Amino acid sequence: MIRHFRETFKLRSFRHKLMAASVVCILVPAFITLLLYNALTQEAVKRQAITNAQDSLQLVHDSVTNLMKNMLNVANYIQVNPAMNAYFKQVDAGQAAKSDPYTQFTERKYVLDQLDSLTVLGEKSYVTVLLSNGQYFTNYSVQEFDPLSLREEPWFERLRTLQGFQSYWAGAEPTAFRLDKLNHAYQISVARTLRKDNAIYGYIVVTFFEDEISQVFSRLQAGQELMLVDGEGRIVSDKDKTRIGQPAPVVPRADLAGGAASVRTIDGKKMLVVRTPLAFNDWSLVLEQPYKEAIVDITSIFNRVFVFQAASFVAFLLLLLALLRAFTTPLVRLGKVATTVQRGNLAVRSGIRGPDEIGRLGFLFDQMLDRVQEMIAEVSVTQARKRKAELRMLQAQIHPHFLFNVLNSIRMKVLHRGDPDSAKMISSLSKLLRMTISKEEDEITLHEELDLLSSYVELMNLRHREAARLALDVASEAFLCKVPRFFLQPVVENALIHGLKQRAGEVAIRAELNRLFLVLTVEDDGVGMDAEALAALRRKLQTAEPPPDGGEGKRGSFSGIGLSNVAERMRMMFGDGFRLEVASRKGRGTAVRMLIPRREAAADSSAVGRLPADSSAAGGR
Repeated sequence: MIRHFRETFKLRSFRHKLMAASVVCILVPAFITLLLYNALTQEAVKRQAITNAQDSLQLVHDSVTNLMKNMLNVANYIQVNPAMNAYFKQVDAGQAAKSDPYTQFTERKYVLDQLDSLTVLGEKSYVTVLLSNGQYFTNYSVQEFDPLSLREEPWFERLRTLQGFQSYWAGAEPTAFRLDKLNHAYQISVARTLRKDNAIYGYIVVTFFEDEISQVFSRLQAGQELMLVDGEGRIVSDKDKTRIGQPAPVVPRADLAGGAASVRTIDGKKMLVVRTPLAFNDWSLVLEQPYKEAIVDITSIFNRVFVFQAASFVAFLLLLLALLRAFTTPLVRLGKVATTVQRGNLAVRSGIRGPDEIGRLGFLFDQMLDRVQEMIAEVSVTQARKRKAELRMLQAQIHPHFLFNVLNSIRMKVLHRGDPDSAKMISSLSKLLRMTISKEEDEITLHEELDLLSSYVELMNLRHREAARLALDVASEAFLCKVPRFFLQPVVENALIHGLKQRAGEVAIRAELNRLFLVLTVEDDGVGMDAEALAALRRKLQTAEPPPDGGEGKRGSFSGIGLSNVAERMRMMFGDGFRLEVASRKGRGTAVRMLIPRREAAADSSAVGRLPADSSAAGGR
């Protein structure tokens, strides 16, 4: 089914591809523009909605702040009033009871009048001054509430940590005043300490009702919900009294450290949540509003703009397709002519002419067909001549086997005449030439390489006045390892010419196989090198500079490929894993050690094949 779908909608003609490309070039920018416009608009709408919500929240914030500031002003007045503080200290120390009854009455009445005057104007609140000795002063009747029960509140012990004008705000608690329980469900208290010489002698507790705050929340617009949340994320005040004391669902505790405004998904519905902290404590005002209601006007504008853009896009797209169809009609005709020519009819012509590119293309296409017919005849004549030339070239070639057969006949004739040394030299030469001319394989086994090396040493011994001995110490498992052809010959050539100085001596070849490398060592017991010459040779091998091209080596050796050329050849074939090390001492000989990375016999050896066959250089180190 998928294959049928691909075949059905596969764009086969240039016209269809051009139309598809045009549609994509219009659709993609339009889509990106729409997305960008949507993103920018939505972000602007979001910022405006947040700003509106923050303005509404600021009005409530100011009212709540004034309410709480009034409570603190009551506590401040009592805490800084010298007459009241002096009297409280006397009562706590038991000195007030020593004065006459009238003085006691007037002083107590003064304090109570002061407490009553603090709450005559403004919001209704209850003031309690509780001394350490159990004495207390209130602006309410003790029949409504026992002031001593404040000591049983869970937050009362925390007041001992307060210093100076520090305040403790107790969260929303069920109303404890009997006459107010029916009309006011919850109360909020702020407390301070009275100290003398850093010792607490009394407490000030100002209590007001929670609904004085929640009434302020009613000033908000429809759909906006507001709550007062403490530092631990619990609701202190809300129009819905059942939520008081519960964790606020829209305000994670991580957001309570500073102001925040965001759009969140709550119960599957996007909500705008704005928070502003209060200055007196770690409480915060949190406003939540359905996001759709906050952006309803701008969303309507965006939808109308989207419909207009979509209609414009469809209209201009249809116009573009019609124009493209008209412009590509000559190309379609030219394509049909090309199909006819493909079937073998070279007599057909397009007949398309015009001043534009398509007209010139039609004219040149017809002209090309005329030229093709002319070239067919020329190609036929050229191919006939080429075949004749190749035949003459084949007739002029001499097959390499003819040369090997001639050398073998010469060897047999020399051998019959009683000259075995010359016959042996011809046999070794024939074997080396066969491996040199043959290009069937770039790699041979180590066993074959050593066999060729033996023939090479025999030829060199026949040339030199004194014979050198070739000693082999090869592990049995290393014989079948694949190595490049003739890679040991330049190393042995250096040992014979430069190490032994064409005199008698020994060239030892050792081979061992470990887990990672085939380790080959070529060592002679010749004259060796001093430290300066050894350092120069090592630098030459590290730079891996190929030797200069030439025919014969400078010393007339069988192969002029130098030691540096061997290193370069091996690095090209085996990469940086190949290592070549040279050690030598003056008068003690030279050792060349090669570490060849192991690999499968069928590995790609194209790097060797790329080396030029006639590369040669001096055999010098």
